[in-house]
Amino acid sequence: MSIPKVSVEQVKAARALLRWSQGDLANRSGVSLPTIKRLEAATGEIGGRVDTANSIRAALESAGVQFIEENGGGPGVRLRNRLDPSVN
Repeated sequence: MSIPKVSVEQVKAARALLRWSQGDLANRSGVSLPTIKRLEAATGEIGGRVDTANSIRAALESAGVQFIEENGGGPGVRLRNRLDPSVN
């Protein structure tokens, strides 16, 4: 099963919700800071290697971000309900 792709704009929005810098995302995802900067300088779907995009997405999701797919209103992000016991 493939993981739905996310956009650079969603990654930036997710970082803003978490109040993470690009360095924070690099540290938590295991992706180098220069790579994060290069990817975020683009627009559209995250480019580069699939493993890199998956690592970025996994880091943001483990911090509580939910990616919302295109559903007629446009893709987006939100934070999971902190009262949900499944949230770390």
